[in-house]
Amino acid sequence: MQNDLKMDRRRLLRAGLVVGGGLVATTVSTGTAVPAQASDGAGPEERPATPDQAWARLREGNRRWVAGSPTHPHQDAARRAEVAQKQDPFAVVFSCIDSRVPPEFVFDAGLGDLFVLRTAGQTIDPLITGSAEYGPAELGTPLFVVLGHQRCGAVTAAAESLHDHKKLPGKLSTIASSLRSAYKRSGGDIDKMIRINTIDVVKQLKKDELFAPRIAKGQLKVIGAYYSIDSGEVTRLV
Repeated sequence: MQNDLKMDRRRLLRAGLVVGGGLVATTVSTGTAVPAQASDGAGPEERPATPDQAWARLREGNRRWVAGSPTHPHQDAARRAEVAQKQDPFAVVFSCIDSRVPPEFVFDAGLGDLFVLRTAGQTIDPLITGSAEYGPAELGTPLFVVLGHQRCGAVTAAAESLHDHKKLPGKLSTIASSLRSAYKRSGGDIDKMIRINTIDVVKQLKKDELFAPRIAKGQLKVIGAYYSIDSGEVTRLV
């Protein structure tokens, strides 16, 4: 009986997001959908089942983005109908709120492909962690990417605040507090601070009580990456 209830709960969870959890899943539509030709071993329309397959799919999409030849997969009415009753994204991307870094563009992905979380400077707290846990823990999403980026305004503002000992207005001050450790270790280098913070978030998530067992079994990978606004390229940090 207990197993049946658990299976029913997972079916409900696959049907949509838990609104109270604060998880944000976004999609974009930039043109007519064209099936993507993936080279990750999962096939063009198969959901990547392993962390390595999922990363390969993201890398392939990013290569298309860098080359200026995105295919805009899974962005038509057929895909909308396909995922209307359930979802099964192959990766979670946790990135900055910066308007120049939309993950679905960066990785040339579409509807139902990614869970996306975004905060200023990809800073993290318990509420965000709860949202981060949803995909891997409840739906078995095999890959979690923490994506820092070039010229991050949030990190720059935090660094200036900490350097000048001037508190940022409103709740912005909590961002600076979250980035204090990365600032101290960066020696004032903004780009280094961005990379340090990205790796710090990865390390924190790897210790998460719901992530750690899945990582140990090879069912999940949490990686850090860096996005170049100039070139559009994503490079792996850790």
